[in-house]
Amino acid sequence: MSYDTVLSTARERMGKALDHTQDQLRHIRTSRASAGLVENLRVDYYGSPTPLLQMAQISIPEPRQIMIKPFDASSLEEIAKTVMKSDLGISPENDGKVVRLTMPPLSGDQREKYAAKAKGLAEEGRIAMRNVRRDANKEADALMKEGSMAEDVCHDLHDEIQKLLKEYEGKVSEIQDKKTKEILEV
Repeated sequence: MSYDTVLSTARERMGKALDHTQDQLRHIRTSRASAGLVENLRVDYYGSPTPLLQMAQISIPEPRQIMIKPFDASSLEEIAKTVMKSDLGISPENDGKVVRLTMPPLSGDQREKYAAKAKGLAEEGRIAMRNVRRDANKEADALMKEGSMAEDVCHDLHDEIQKLLKEYEGKVSEIQDKKTKEILEV
């Protein structure tokens, strides 16, 4: 293992943590419709829990409406039941061809709850990135102890890993701020 390997591994793992955090935040409800709210709902399709994204076309015809058009019309009822059971708090409208979900405006309490959830998920992402930093620093220290790396080079690597952490934490903060703004807008 080398200086560049430790750094590139840390960058890759922090990137994965960032992607995971973004994905988690996509599933938080805002006042606007988003396919991310429903695409991972699991629908019982012939006895097998199947992600909705694999069963239907999901579109946003209006800013506050999600339209779900199943590839197999016989699964409409099951899709509607799954949406009802989910924690979205939206009643599906089934017209026999598509399921429509109209997003009701969020109350002030709901906005605060979802904003707090976004903050918590963002902090989980930051913690994951700090764990990556810790692991990378341990690898750098191990290289120094075995004599593969000089002490000053190891110190430089620690500095680079810290810069990388700050960069990725900044990205998480940007994503969190954007999501919080979406949640809180009326």
